[in-house]
Amino acid sequence: MVEKCPRTESVRRNWDTRGVTEEPQPTPSLDARAGDEPVPGPRPAKPRLLQDGRDMFWSLMPLVLACIMLAGLVGMCSFQTGSSKQGVVPSYDASVALHADAQTLGFPIRLPHLPAGWRPNSGGRGGIDAGRPDPADPAKGRRVHAVTSTVGYISPTGMYLSLTQSNADEERLVGSIHPSAVPTGAVDVSGTNWVVYRGAGDRGAAVEPIWTTSLAGPTGTATLAITGSGSTEEFRTLASATQSQPPLPAQ
Repeated sequence: MVEKCPRTESVRRNWDTRGVTEEPQPTPSLDARAGDEPVPGPRPAKPRLLQDGRDMFWSLMPLVLACIMLAGLVGMCSFQTGSSKQGVVPSYDASVALHADAQTLGFPIRLPHLPAGWRPNSGGRGGIDAGRPDPADPAKGRRVHAVTSTVGYISPTGMYLSLTQSNADEERLVGSIHPSAVPTGAVDVSGTNWVVYRGAGDRGAAVEPIWTTSLAGPTGTATLAITGSGSTEEFRTLASATQSQPPLPAQ
């Protein structure tokens, strides 16, 4: 619309700006908006172990080989219980040990003369508190320490038997081997009487029998006890091989 001004008669023009408040602003592009935000980096690559089944196979191969080697080593070992028939039997010089005991312990010691196939494998000395009457004054009933000499043998069938020689009383010697053992009979071995003791273990199972006798010698009397897993005939063999020998020299 055009109006005339009365003073200057100048022409003023008014523009109709209804509906328009401000100049429209340009819309930022997607690339511009993306530039204002952090862009995530590339995802890390999967471990190679998980990319291929062959990689897993080769990674487990050292463990498999180690298990095979361990199984081979275990297979070369053997575990034995009960009879000592298998395996290497330790060596023990019973002659040297018993000669030394005869010169030291002060009671008769005998060296069994066993047939071929019997092997000594262990031995040693021991003691029993209050195992015998005091020889200096037996009337007072005072008891003193007793000593033992033991040798273990492996029979030809692989069974273990031990021979203990001592200056202890029969009851104290048997009790030192197995406290629950009681006399159940006797066996005659070439004219020598051996008392047989038997007992029960903690769970009621029978324990190994004990044969005992007394043999005199120049330096006093010795009490002998045989025990082990051998047969009756093997007990007889060891008993006969011992009682038939004279006491070893005490000097």
